[in-house]
Amino acid sequence: AITCLFNIFVFNLSNSPFPLSIPFPDAPVAELHDLFCKKLQQCCVLFDFLDCVADLKGKEIKRAALNELVESVATSRGVLIEPLYPEAIKMISVNIFRTLPPSENPEFDPEEDEPTLEASWPHLQLVYEFFLRFLESPDFQPSMAKRYVDQKFVLQLLELFDSEDPREREYLKTILHRVYGKLLGLRAYIRKQINNIFLRFIYETEHFNGVAELLEILGSIINGFALPLKSEHKQFLVRVLIPLHTAKSLSIFHAQLAYCVVQFMEKDATVTEYVRHTFSVMFLGEIEEILDVIEPSQFIRVQEPLFKQISACISSPHFQVAERALYFWNNEYILSLIEENCQVILPLVFATLYRVSKEHWNQTIVSLIYNVLKTFMEMNSKLFDDLTASYKVEKQKEMKRERERTELWRGLEEQQERRLQTLGEASRNQKNLQERGESAQPSSPQTALPEHPDLDLSGAPSTT
Repeated sequence: AITCLFNIFVFNLSNSPFPLSIPFPDAPVAELHDLFCKKLQQCCVLFDFLDCVADLKGKEIKRAALNELVESVATSRGVLIEPLYPEAIKMISVNIFRTLPPSENPEFDPEEDEPTLEASWPHLQLVYEFFLRFLESPDFQPSMAKRYVDQKFVLQLLELFDSEDPREREYLKTILHRVYGKLLGLRAYIRKQINNIFLRFIYETEHFNGVAELLEILGSIINGFALPLKSEHKQFLVRVLIPLHTAKSLSIFHAQLAYCVVQFMEKDATVTEYVRHTFSVMFLGEIEEILDVIEPSQFIRVQEPLFKQISACISSPHFQVAERALYFWNNEYILSLIEENCQVILPLVFATLYRVSKEHWNQTIVSLIYNVLKTFMEMNSKLFDDLTASYKVEKQKEMKRERERTELWRGLEEQQERRLQTLGEASRNQKNLQERGESAQPSSPQTALPEHPDLDLSGAPSTT
């Protein structure tokens, strides 16, 4: 059954956007569809909301018309027929696709500043609401919609995520999620374009208002990835999601980004190790950037915990982590800070450097460590020699302790072996005694019979 639309307003496009009220009780289905189509066409009229007093009556009429469209598509069945699809998408496109204005505040900080809200929101919200109800309608046919909701449409939709108005981004997030779920042919394209937006954000613009919303959509998408993960999906983690952690505005979308990474790790545990090592490399890069501008007085306050962590990174079996940590000694300013505080820093890292130089599997790391050791030796040869001697003495003590520990374990193992042998022999002896005792024991006694002259013990009668 089709619920009729009442009080359909139709704008006269050729003259002015004032309404022509059409009473419409119990209209035939064909006429209902025709008027619904006209209503969509007339809602393509745009108004200037920067002028608050202009066309007030026309604005109100369009608002009422949009409300009726929303109510109809949400509550009526049989309204969405094929001829209405192009008209609906056209009305949506005309209203929402626009060039976003530049921010009124070039130094806009989403965490500190109030966003500039969209002036046309009274109409724009209803258009988005209509679009959402359109996608969620039981009558919605993806096979029809895909002719009009195409790649060009999706690309324009994604560009709107840069809107400064959080209300618009919230609608866009829900709508794009519905499009992704219903129009399967667009899924790969949507992922690719989100990938491109993030790459531009990371390496070019460093600004995009809708990163958090796009990541929230991706969280749901990643959750639905089939196993095993495709190479394309792993590359997205490596090339896009991990580098997003370097963004200056990370705090704005960190929760959504972390959720996406965790989803990947839950899907495939093999990516965990890569994520951990990649974060270590990124952390070291950020630390170097901080040290480039740190004052010597501030450096003194952090040098001990800092170089303990750097020492741990140098000993990492992952060569990129170790390599990135050793690159600190290639930075002239950091090297000058190290030289000024050599008495504190060298003892923190010397043992690790010496040990890893003998043990690391990667020859590049070994070469870098030799260069660092040579640099320290040139900085303070006496301290270097003292630490070398101390390290060797400590190494001898450690080797002695290791030998003692080995001998102790060997003694315990031999003692345990003898004990087991003794227990085995005792068990065998006891078993032998039991067997001999059983063989020597007489057979079971029989009940004694009374003597009788006529009975022979053999059971035969006696002869007299």
